[in-house]
Parts: sequence; C-alpha cells; structure tokens
Amino acid sequence: MWAILTFFILVLVLYLGFGWLADNPGSVTFVWQGQSVEVSLVVFLVATLIFIGAVLVIAWAIAKFFQAPDRWAAWREKRSANKGHRYLTAGIMAAGAGNAAVAREMVRKSAKRVGSKDKPLLGFLDAQTALIEGDHDRARGIFEDMERDPDTRLLALRGLFVEARRVNDEAAEQYYAERALRLAPNLPWAGDAVLERKSSSGDWDGALRVLEAQTNTRLVNDGEAKRLRAVLLTAKAQDLSDTDPKQARSLGRKAQKLAPDFVPAALVAARAAFRLNDTRRGARILETAWAHSPHPQVADAYVHARAGDSVEDRLKRARKLADMQSSHVEADLCLARAALDAGQLDMARTAALKAADKDPREGVYLLLADIEEEQSGEVGRVREWLAMAIKARRDPAWMADGIILDDWMPLSPVSRKLDAVEWKTPLEQSQEAGSRMIEQRPGGDRRSPAESDDTESRQIEGQKANGAAGPVVVSEPKGDEARAAH
Repeated sequence: MWAILTFFILVLVLYLGFGWLADNPGSVTFVWQGQSVEVSLVVFLVATLIFIGAVLVIAWAIAKFFQAPDRWAAWREKRSANKGHRYLTAGIMAAGAGNAAVAREMVRKSAKRVGSKDKPLLGFLDAQTALIEGDHDRARGIFEDMERDPDTRLLALRGLFVEARRVNDEAAEQYYAERALRLAPNLPWAGDAVLERKSSSGDWDGALRVLEAQTNTRLVNDGEAKRLRAVLLTAKAQDLSDTDPKQARSLGRKAQKLAPDFVPAALVAARAAFRLNDTRRGARILETAWAHSPHPQVADAYVHARAGDSVEDRLKRARKLADMQSSHVEADLCLARAALDAGQLDMARTAALKAADKDPREGVYLLLADIEEEQSGEVGRVREWLAMAIKARRDPAWMADGIILDDWMPLSPVSRKLDAVEWKTPLEQSQEAGSRMIEQRPGGDRRSPAESDDTESRQIEGQKANGAAGPVVVSEPKGDEARAAH
C-alpha cells in the first residue's frame, strides 16, 4: 500500500518538474577547447540522469564480477547443505523406523554436507543411531559433547538422563534431572524425575517445593496438584506420627481438605488425634472421611477409636456409621462385624445378608461363615458359606503394580511411582487357595497329616507349572525400616 502510494507521488513530482521546465525553458552552454556547445536544460538533465544510471550499472557489474567466486562458492555450499538436509531427514526417518543400517549411512553422507543450522540434528541422529545399534558408550559421548552447546544442552541432558536410568545410576539421574530443571523449569520429564527422586528418598518438603513449581508453570493441573499435594502431606504426616503427632494431625487435616475422598489422609490425622487423646476430633475426622468415601479402614478406626470401649459402645458407633451410609455395603459390613463381636448374632446376620445382596464378595461370605459358626455351629452350613466365598469376587485391597499391600503407601514398592497405590479388587483367587481356606476352618480337614502333605505337594507343583495363583503380598515396613526404604 505505502509502496504504491510512494510510486505515484514520485511520478507526480517528475511530471510536475518536467512540466515546469517545459514552461520555463533554458539552455546550458559548454565551452571545450574553444568550441561552444549549447543544449536545452531538459536535454542536459536527461543526459545527466542517463550518465549517472550508466555509471551505477557499470559499478554494479564490476562489483558482481569480483564477487562471483564467493557467490559461486556460496551457491555450491547451499546446494551441498540442501542435499545434506535431505540425507539428514532420511536418516531421522530411518532411525524412527529402527533401521540402524540406513540411519548410519545417512549420518555418513550428511556429515560432510550439512550446514551449521543442521549440526544439532546431525548429533541427535548420530546418538539415536548409536542407541539403536546398542553402542551406548558412543551415544553417551555424543550427548556429553552436545551438552557443551547451549542450543542442544537440554536435549543432551535428556539423553544422559535416559542412559543413567538405563544403568540404574540414581545419582546421575538426579544430577541430570535437577540440572535440566534449573535450566528449564517447565520441562515435564525433569520435574517428574526430581519429584519422584525426592519422594523416594523421603524428602517430602523438597517434593512439595517441586510440585509447587510444576503447578506455577502449568505442568500440573489444579486437580492433579491438589491430589499429589495431599499424598505428599499424608506421607510426611506418617513419618511424623510417632515423633510429632500434633504436626502429623495438622498435616493430615490439610491433606484431607485438599482431597476429601483420600482415605489415608483421614486415617493418619485421626490416629494422630487419638494418640493425643483427642478422641472427639479424631472421630469427626473419620466421620468426614466416611461421608465422602466409606472405607473399611475408616470404619475400623472409628469403631475402635477408644481403647477402653465395651463391645456395646463399639456397636453403637457402628450403628452411627451405618445410619450415615445406609445404602453402602461397607456400612452393612461394619455393623455386622460389630454386632458379631457384641453377640448380637441376629443383627449381624441381617446386616451381612444385606451386604451380600449389595456386593456378593469373598469377605461378605467369610463373615457369614463366622456368624454361622457362632450362631449354629453347623460345619456343613459353614462350609457352604466358605464355598461361596471361593467363587465370589475378592475383597478390595491396597494395590500397586499388581502387588497387594498391607496398607497404603505413598510410593509403589515396585516402580517407586508417586500415588500409584490404589484401593481396588485384586485378580480372582485360585481354587487351590480357596480349598486351603476351607480346610483351615474348624472341622474342615478330615484327612491324615500324610494325605494333607501329599495334597499340598501336588498343589505346589501345580502352582509351579501354572505360575503364581494371585498377586504377591507385600507388607509395609514399619518405623525406621519404612524411612530407610524411602
């Protein structure tokens, strides 16, 4: 727009100028060696402009002539760089497809041709090809060279971090991740690695700081950040529950406010309150947790909140929980167990049968077997309930990476991943395990010791042939052992 306007203005100025000269004619006289030459002013100006243009054209031609070798060299270099870029692109595609031979050939062809802008890509392709070939030492050396270049430093740190994790060098992992995080606080892999490392070492305050930084840089959304913060606060509260129960209670309450349905936070806060002889506050914490997420551990902690309570007092507490969540199976199970302990067998049976209607699972039928044993003592009826337990779905449990845990843990004992422990139903149990469960009941095993040993040997051999029957059970370390594990 402005260029067009400028052009028209220039044309207008020239037109007006030549028009003025035409209306006001004049002449220019040259005297050269006694000869006088007179020309009009317009002709003189036109000749002058032509002369200046010719001088400029000649000067441009001379400059181009002397620049020709450099321009020729630049053209050849650009042509070679374009060819090298094509080789580099083909090599990256081959590396992505896992074709190490083609990728290495493209590295060789592009090494002498790529321009300075493609040098980082050449280093990346060389390192990736070395990894595909299994030459990890070469790849590590390339990444170390790339780390010296500010443009490729983050890429190199990522590669070195992956190599350190491959050889299980935790110190190197932490070093590279923390360095990358300092250079670029918005790197997801670096933030996750540092968070995982600090959590594994029990540095909960450091992990909370990393999580705060991730939240500020929008790497973690608000919902996930609240959940992870609740997990970290609960883990810290667990570590302080023996030495500083007051602080543990405060941290547990903060975690519960962040995630009201997070049962471990309520449990650690309530247990700390009970340790401080603040039964009323601990009970309120558990009631809040029960309202959001009925859980058997919450029910057990609430019913047994006061050590000196009678079975009738515990039954009263169980009734209160049952009234709060009358439609939930855990409320019926809580009432049934408390009624069984109190000798209220009819009430226990009624509540357990309600639970069986809502969720027919293993624990419900085992509880009915206990009630049957106390109420009638008929071995046949007990074994019927146990047989139903064998076929029923298993009870939920704390699990992480296919492993059943005795209690909640902030990290998976297998992958060391934060917040990997979930309350869910394990895989179905085997028939052999169910048979052993029946045989362990009173009156269940009518065989001789030799027959029992022979059957057990066959079961063990069958398990060896078919693999493990169910998930592995891992107990959480207690006290100093837990802190050492972290």
